Amino acid sequence: MSTPDITSLAFLTPGNFADDDPYPGLEETLRLFEYGERLGYDGAWIRQRHLEHGVGSAAVFLAAAGQRTERIELGSAVIPIGYESPFRLAEDLALADVLSRGRLQIGFSTGMPHADLLGDLVYDGDWRSFDLSYGRIARLVENLRGGYLGGPDTVIHSPGNVQRPRLQPHNPGLARRIWYGGGSLRSVRWAAGQGLGLLSGNIVTGEGTDDFTTAQLNLLSEYRRTLPPDRTPRVAVGRVIVPLDGADAATRARYRAYAASRHERTLAPQGPKRVLFAPDVVGTAEQILEELTADPVLAEVSELRLELPYEFHREEYEQILHDVRHLVAPELGRLPGAARTGGGRAPDVTPRRPEVRTGRAG
Repeated sequence: MSTPDITSLAFLTPGNFADDDPYPGLEETLRLFEYGERLGYDGAWIRQRHLEHGVGSAAVFLAAAGQRTERIELGSAVIPIGYESPFRLAEDLALADVLSRGRLQIGFSTGMPHADLLGDLVYDGDWRSFDLSYGRIARLVENLRGGYLGGPDTVIHSPGNVQRPRLQPHNPGLARRIWYGGGSLRSVRWAAGQGLGLLSGNIVTGEGTDDFTTAQLNLLSEYRRTLPPDRTPRVAVGRVIVPLDGADAATRARYRAYAASRHERTLAPQGPKRVLFAPDVVGTAEQILEELTADPVLAEVSELRLELPYEFHREEYEQILHDVRHLVAPELGRLPGAARTGGGRAPDVTPRRPEVRTGRAG
């Protein structure tokens, strides 16, 4: 079995905040992006959530993150396209990308979480009859390419000039940094055909197998088989990885309890779509490395995305990022960030020790 050779290490965070005072949580998430950059991570990604304790607009958050960081890639995983206007969102993303000097990496999915509550608030008319799936993402990507609207003689008059109309700011490079979160064979075929990058996390659809690893390997193989020969988009795999080394005894116990509360779902396919879940990887750095180096999926990719648990605290996230960066990543391949920071080890940014807290882990 091949061992992993990870050349790009990123993290994905949910961006937790409190109902009655959301600012501190969002500010701490921005600080986490800054902290990840100082550690030498290659990418920092945010989830987009609706009606939950998470970021409702990845474009707005990443615009802010772009002003707080200088090097690190800034990603979304994933934006559900069903609630979005392919043109208006393309405008927002293009503007945020220009402000970040071309660092955005934008992931999409189909579907509309909580559609029974939100569908009528977003759309006029019977949204159930609309195409809210792949075609909507393809339209957004085409908008990002910045083709002119109207005929060759079509112009618009503004107070400052006369110009041919197209999406502004014109930033066609972003169209080459679009990803799809694919969990089924059909979805990865579509992503490959569109030349999009592939995000594959700890949730896949069981098609012909009850084994998560087999299903995920099948997705990667199908994606690569379907890719046009002239395209080589990026592929990234996500895992929930929680090292215990830098945590105190109480925090270690809470980390283990968190993983144990989610373990049952990994034992068999879930629901009518036969969803398969990967187990969380929790333990010492030595134990984590043993598990990751034996993972045949990681041997097939060069990009690893660390998926941070829901509703942990900033000091816990910092401890996890620090331990993965210094105790795990060096044994998996190239040290993250080295190519962009001139080589060598990233500075040892020591996290605050997690405080003992009570309450739900997430």
